[in-house]
Amino acid sequence: MRRFAICLVMFLMSVAPALGDHPVKFEVRQLAVDANEGCAVADFDGDGLLDVVAGRFWFRNGDWIARPVRGFEDVNGYVHSNGDFIHDVNGDGRPDIVAGGFFQTEVYWYENPGSKKLQQGFQWPKHLLVDTGFGQNEASFLHDFDKDGVPEWVSNSWIRDNPLIVWKFGTETQTAPGKGGATLEFEVPVLTRHLISEGGQGHGFGIGDINNDGRDDILTGTGWHECPEGDPLVGQWRYHADWQKQWSDPVIVRDMNQDGRNDVVWGNPHDYGLMISYAEETDESGKIKFRTEVIDDEFSQLHCIHFADLDGDGREELITGKRVRAHNGKDPGGSDPPLICYYTIDDQGHFEKHIIESGSVGIGLQIRAADLEGDGDIDIVVAGKDGTQVLFNQSK
Repeated sequence: MRRFAICLVMFLMSVAPALGDHPVKFEVRQLAVDANEGCAVADFDGDGLLDVVAGRFWFRNGDWIARPVRGFEDVNGYVHSNGDFIHDVNGDGRPDIVAGGFFQTEVYWYENPGSKKLQQGFQWPKHLLVDTGFGQNEASFLHDFDKDGVPEWVSNSWIRDNPLIVWKFGTETQTAPGKGGATLEFEVPVLTRHLISEGGQGHGFGIGDINNDGRDDILTGTGWHECPEGDPLVGQWRYHADWQKQWSDPVIVRDMNQDGRNDVVWGNPHDYGLMISYAEETDESGKIKFRTEVIDDEFSQLHCIHFADLDGDGREELITGKRVRAHNGKDPGGSDPPLICYYTIDDQGHFEKHIIESGSVGIGLQIRAADLEGDGDIDIVVAGKDGTQVLFNQSK
């Protein structure tokens, strides 16, 4: 009996994926064929399972049928949406959706109507949060800058001279006529403006401690904005025009070679190349010197990058891919087949590439990673101009 048990264990070890085995295998499921650029994950209907939203639709975990959220226009090869973000805007305990766009100046939130209306296929009520006055938005992000537990909204503009503004969630009192001439007062969610800089934007955006002082700085395509001591929404940020790049949205700030200095991992969004810029030293003026190396130059339009632990070994892999028809195919490599892949990274900072899917799945502006099946491994959600796909991790 003992001999049989040992043989059985050895057999199971030979056929079952082990922690750290590569390449990790994925099963691709197409959820929708439509033009879109963003996606997000949350339990919208309160059944305990993570659902997916991507642009016009949300997809219920299990049947993955497209259900309506909102409508928006297609404009010259683009859509009036460049990302989906989850936040309980009105504090009712249900996840809502916050979204802006490339060209529109407004930021809206879409109110989760509750499980009954979700079952009935209602669109989500649309509410204005703010008109920012700026419409050249490459991408937007939610990040808790002031560490109060509530994220702020910030947008990256491809126009370098546009202001960098962080927008904080709050409420304002509005009025409406009531019965008998009475005036009704009620609170509505809004975004309030906090200026970081009058300029210093540019294609590409990241948030992280680039100067290793323990505070979250902001990186753009033209330099970095140094977070002040104290409340970052009150203090004066210092802009360092240390580079001129065209970066992905986002770039990732982390110490990749274990030297105690945070580096920058970035993709070339409209040309070939996945890059890493190693921070080497800081001069007396505060300028950080970098050494940039090419990780991979075999595909183009790496508009988004994301880290997640795909094999369950406690070490995160780097996920990226080729954006579908960025700039309507006019970029170098714009007509090449779509691609999504990940890279393992060893202790010395060496990257090894693993193809997830080539020829049928690309990326848009957001990559989401979460355990959608509840089986303990991390799945991937992407949405782009070829539709919305879930890549189910087959490790478990």
